[in-house]
Amino acid sequence: MNAVIEKLKQKSFLVIGRAGMDFYAEPPGTEMEQAESFSAHVGGSAANTAVALARLGCTTEVVTCVSDDAVGRFVSAKLASFGVGTKHFRSIGGEARNSLAVVETRLDNCQSVIYRNGAADFDMGIEDIEAPDYESAGGVILSGTALAAEPSRSAIFQAIELSRAAGTPVIIDMDYRPYSWPSQEEAAAVYTRAIERCDLVIGNDVEFNVAAGPGRDGFEHARSLIDGTPALVIYKMGERGSVTFAGSESFETGIFPVQAIKPTGAGDAFMGGFLSGLANGLSVRGAVEQGSASAAIVVTKVACSSAMPDRVELDSFIANHSLSSTDDTPALNTTAPGAPNAYRAV
Repeated sequence: MNAVIEKLKQKSFLVIGRAGMDFYAEPPGTEMEQAESFSAHVGGSAANTAVALARLGCTTEVVTCVSDDAVGRFVSAKLASFGVGTKHFRSIGGEARNSLAVVETRLDNCQSVIYRNGAADFDMGIEDIEAPDYESAGGVILSGTALAAEPSRSAIFQAIELSRAAGTPVIIDMDYRPYSWPSQEEAAAVYTRAIERCDLVIGNDVEFNVAAGPGRDGFEHARSLIDGTPALVIYKMGERGSVTFAGSESFETGIFPVQAIKPTGAGDAFMGGFLSGLANGLSVRGAVEQGSASAAIVVTKVACSSAMPDRVELDSFIANHSLSSTDDTPALNTTAPGAPNAYRAV
């Protein structure tokens, strides 16, 4: 674990995965079919995470493919405006298109319509992955979405091998999107191959259930990973907080209660806040708390990338808000197959 954290302190990250466009129905609170207009933002898990890190003082480069059209150029320009590097973008012509998410800014029955047919980022290949300098990166962040199809699946596994050969920590956000996978069984097999080769594994209860496979418990699967390659595993439970496994130690973390206006963006914000915390010398517990604060901020604003906090906003938020108590978290029922929703007493 110490070697992983020391490398992260270089504050330089390669983020590999999806970069697309998000349309948010306006004004906030409006149902999509009643919207008067839509605001456009850069989106996608890799892009959002890169923005989160850049706004907190880290150097980030996104490795992906974008469509060779105005939307691809929009994505590239927007990321550059946030200080995110795009030199490892490859533009693809033909029928490939950037992913598009059309989303509402509301909590109850929030509609999110995702367009992913012929997604340009799924065309990312070995040649794209071999271009970056892995030795100079402090960490390589992988988005699990890219594992759902070829050739990006093979590209992600190549990135893992190149990172490990360079001695650079590999961090995976499981980012499971069921509409991208042929089946849960295939997702379980592929995720297992990937996360067992990564140093830091972050996912939510649903994602760990999928990775565990049918009839197996996601929480127990997350706990068991720490006996292998991963030095740190974070099991997120939404409003119930998270459980962190780090070597022989484990701990629970609550959330920062806020008046949220949407459910999207919290995971990417958590990743950015957490990794930047480790990069800046926070303890693992302190970094998890910073990730939780970043997530809390993002769900109070429209969009994802545009909502990521900078250092001043994040520090001010933490100084003026308190984490919820983990005493409110009910016990995990590990006797029921796949029971993922709560945890008490590791």
